[in-house]
Amino acid sequence: MAAKTEEKGPSMIETFQEFKETKNIDRTTLVSVLEESFRNVIAKIFGSDANFDVIVNPDKGDFEIHRNRIVVADGEVADENKQISLTDAQKIAPDYEIGEEVSEEVNFSKFGRRAILNLRQTLASKILELEHDALYNKYKDKVGTVVSAEVYQIWKKEVLLIDDEGNELHLPKNEQISRDNYRKGETVKAVVLRVDNDNNNPRIILSRTSPKFLERMLEAEVPEVSEGMISIRGVARMPGDRAKVAVESYDDRIDPVGACVGVKGSRVAGIVKELCNENIDVINFSNNIQLYIQRALAPATVTSITVDQANKKAEVYLQPDQVSLAIGRGGMNIKLASMLTEYTIDVFRVVGENEADEDIYLDEFSDEIDQWVIDAIKAIGLDTAKAVINAPREMLIEKADLEEETVDQVLGVLKAEFEQ
Repeated sequence: MAAKTEEKGPSMIETFQEFKETKNIDRTTLVSVLEESFRNVIAKIFGSDANFDVIVNPDKGDFEIHRNRIVVADGEVADENKQISLTDAQKIAPDYEIGEEVSEEVNFSKFGRRAILNLRQTLASKILELEHDALYNKYKDKVGTVVSAEVYQIWKKEVLLIDDEGNELHLPKNEQISRDNYRKGETVKAVVLRVDNDNNNPRIILSRTSPKFLERMLEAEVPEVSEGMISIRGVARMPGDRAKVAVESYDDRIDPVGACVGVKGSRVAGIVKELCNENIDVINFSNNIQLYIQRALAPATVTSITVDQANKKAEVYLQPDQVSLAIGRGGMNIKLASMLTEYTIDVFRVVGENEADEDIYLDEFSDEIDQWVIDAIKAIGLDTAKAVINAPREMLIEKADLEEETVDQVLGVLKAEFEQ
């Protein structure tokens, strides 16, 4: 006969109700953990659990414990845990005889408050460990995939989200798009960036700025990508502002760029909206690095390229009216092209015949320009006045690590020399 829950007292009811609806643990594993926890406590009380039957039903929050003892003659009980006298056995049922086995239900709550507390602590520890293992195993296999979760709490340094099973997911500030605006209860999409597991305490980290997020969004929107007819060969992002994606088709009949963009941008429209109006440039990938860099610098038209494959550097020469297009607003275009091709790209203006006739070494301007500034410019490979004038202003600021005011002063001095 199953043990009645009311006989076990309120603390036992609370124990089972607390653990019968655990997350991420299958029923078989839960039953095994519950049984093991009961047996551990029984073994501590009686010295052995070998002669006990433990039956747990987590669905109903109920359990049964039976102790099995052999009937021996009165006065011959050597081990009260495993043997019972004939007289005591016949109090349970009058037809018991010596040598028979008596199975008697044990009321666990009679073991006292300490035993119940011990059981609760054992259960809590084991089930928490199992939940952490299950959560870690679930999400480590989802790294690089997109998940949707509900915003639960918004903090200064991160947003806490909850998935459909109630698991906590973390979206740090540096993995959020700058224009993202979150509200409690709304659903957010992000890619699983990694799963930290310090001290068996899984922490799932999401990202909306990772290139993988854009890649997975394209896979979801473009059937040719998900079906393997088009491959995404590279993604470079400045989250929320602009991105470049290199694609390649394995079928000559398919235009990979057109397939990804869609008619009038229909296929990327939803992605652009999800990424806070991030402008997405899609280009054709090429194993020819010169052609690849040229495409990556679009919309600029490149005149010529010199490539140093050993050091992964490229010098790109453009007509004066194309330089600003290649660099882009705030240097964004050239930065994305460098990220996509994995080459350091230096941009130079094509010098006309009349401009190349005469030049002056930078050191001759030491009376007007501080020597440390000259040295900084020479360190990036620019030794003459016209080389500096023909170089993009943004390159002088970033690569020579000079203030904008300093660069403008230098350019003013050099240009004035030739205007004379």
